[in-house]
Amino acid sequence: MLDNPSKIEKPFIKWVGGKRGLVSQIIPLLPQEFNNYHEPFLGGGALFFELYSQGKLKDKKIYLSDINAELINAYNVVKSNPTNLIKELENFKQQHNKEFYYQIRELDRKDDFNTLSKLERATRFIYLNKTCFNGLYRVNSKGYFNTPIGSYKNPNIADSETIYNASEALANATIIHQSYKEVIKYAKKDDLVYFDPPYHPLTETSSFTSYSKFAFLEKEQIELFDIFDSLSDKEIKVVKSNSDTIFIKELYEKYNINFVQANRFINSKSSGRGKISEVLIRSFI
Repeated sequence: MLDNPSKIEKPFIKWVGGKRGLVSQIIPLLPQEFNNYHEPFLGGGALFFELYSQGKLKDKKIYLSDINAELINAYNVVKSNPTNLIKELENFKQQHNKEFYYQIRELDRKDDFNTLSKLERATRFIYLNKTCFNGLYRVNSKGYFNTPIGSYKNPNIADSETIYNASEALANATIIHQSYKEVIKYAKKDDLVYFDPPYHPLTETSSFTSYSKFAFLEKEQIELFDIFDSLSDKEIKVVKSNSDTIFIKELYEKYNINFVQANRFINSKSSGRGKISEVLIRSFI
């Protein structure tokens, strides 16, 4: 039983490909019993927050990681310093306009960007996430955030309830800036590992892989398969989301492939939005 069943922990950021709309389809496909929980492509963390809300992570060790340094810094600040973070976000909310947005966006192009405090970087990250076009975290080849401002009338920049709830959920989690490949060093038999990587594109023109300055194309998808395979050989329970493409289904053909229906939101044309099939691949039956 949860101490407060009315409290719902949820992502404190928007994230392209986030699983909040899919968790009700994913959770029934997860193992009923597992030891520790690992989520190496953390993003918005929707599955983690839902599992926590349902009490499924109680008394388990939790390892959350991502290669995006600004994302992981924001998680750690939410975990350890939510009150001051909310104060800073309230300040940004008061100043929010187009000119201010682009001033804040340009900070990562300056030589002294790395001298910003962890709190300042987290405030910038969440502010941009809440006010940029479609909440789209996108960087160029130099790692500079380059998404234009969105057209929100009243963006929820300082969502104190969500941040405090997320901080509580993250209190006992280990949050690390690293490649997903590192999970193979510390995941153990009967742990649960959930991979939610940048998806294999449905068409040659639909690729979106720029959550970080590191590309994630077919070569990287094959490298991820090798890690999935190695974890499975160690009797670790591995689950992976991806697009429903021939390449992915052939790559994982020896594993249990399930299909879920996701909403597509990021297409600029309404005709390009709607239900789309995705795969959920499991190393177990």
